[in-house]
Parts: sequence; C-alpha cells; structure tokens
Amino acid sequence: MTFRAVFGARKRHHPIRVSFSALLRVTDDDRYVLFDSPARPSSYGPPGGVFKVHPPAGRILESWGFQPDRTAEGADRMKGDLRGLLPADSLRFFQEWFDTGAYRETAAECLCRELREEMSEVGIGAPGWSLGSLTFDPIRTVREGPGAVPGKPYLQLRNFEVYELSTRSPEAVRLRRELVEAGHDDSCPGVICASFDDITHGRLGRALIAPQSAFLAGSTRLAADLPSLR
Repeated sequence: MTFRAVFGARKRHHPIRVSFSALLRVTDDDRYVLFDSPARPSSYGPPGGVFKVHPPAGRILESWGFQPDRTAEGADRMKGDLRGLLPADSLRFFQEWFDTGAYRETAAECLCRELREEMSEVGIGAPGWSLGSLTFDPIRTVREGPGAVPGKPYLQLRNFEVYELSTRSPEAVRLRRELVEAGHDDSCPGVICASFDDITHGRLGRALIAPQSAFLAGSTRLAADLPSLR
C-alpha cells in the first residue's frame, strides 16, 4: 500500500473537530475593530462567534455521532454551539446539512447574539439596546481543513463566514460609530482598532491579535492559533 493510501485511510478514520463561525468586519479607513476575548485574555479578534443550533438539530447531529465540545466552566454559555467532534464518515452529511441552514442560527442571528454578549463584556452599548433590525452583507467564507492539529488526536475543519454591517439604517450607523469610537478610546480597553500590518505582526502594543482577524482582509491565515483557556 502506498503512503498516500495509508495516509488517506488514517484521515478517513480520524475524528474531525468541526467549528463553524460568523465574524463581523467593522472598519475605520484602514483599521479593523477587534474585541478582547474572555477565552484568551489580552487577545483581540473580530466580533462574532460560533453558530448555535436549534433543538431539532440535536437529534440529527446525535445520529451522526456528533460530540459537543464543552467545558465545565463554560457549559451554559456554550450550550448549542456548533463545535465538537464528528466521525469522519459523517462529515459529508454534516456539511450538506449546514449548507441548507436548517435548525440553526442564520448569520444575522448569530452576529446579533454575539454582539449583545461581547458589547456587554467590554462595557459598551446601552442596556437593552435592540440589535434585531441589523442586517449584514457577506464578504467571504473561509473553510480550513480538515487538517492535523499539533498534539491533538483529531483533524480539524473550521468554517468562517465574514460579514460587514449594512449601514442602511440609523441604528446601524450609530452602532458602527460607537464601535469605532470605542476602538480609539483608551478608556475602553476591551476594544481596539488595528491595521492590517498590526494583524500581520500579531500585536498592537500589549494586545495580542487572534489569527482569525486576518480573514477580515483576505482568505489566508497568517499565524497559528493562540492557546485558549478552555
């Protein structure tokens, strides 16, 4: 058996860790608004996060052998996250299901939910401010893998859908202005505005910049992942 055949057989039997996310691009000229991440303190990345599924999806995912990726301290917040391990043989069914949009958040629902949570964490935005009227324009989708993860017994497939805030309403214009102002305000340390050179360098001052930030500008990852607390 050739090396290619052996390697292909190993890949078919590896579990696959899947993580499907939506990211929001907010720009100010040549700068990108990035938020501090609770999972990686002092690391900044785009607003957004992993899609959540609705209850009927649980039975479908379970039938494919999906095992949710959860931690004891973050179980409540991670409930319904579309992130976990999947048998390699089920990957095609999973991808086809995801592309239908059935029983999961839309990108707009995901981004609005994540914005509410993340704005609260960094201390910006009025309490109870409704984001339900926001709309988003697609920029690109980056799909990475399946590929090996150093030190892990699985392959990994990640999907990043990048969107831009559609500023066709006063609420959207106000939100964009507030996010940009927070990024330039030293009294709001949970938000920064970083250039592409900063993203390439991986740092702005003392702030580390998460590698997925590169997808705001293109489809190429520029650095390896930062370790998470989870």
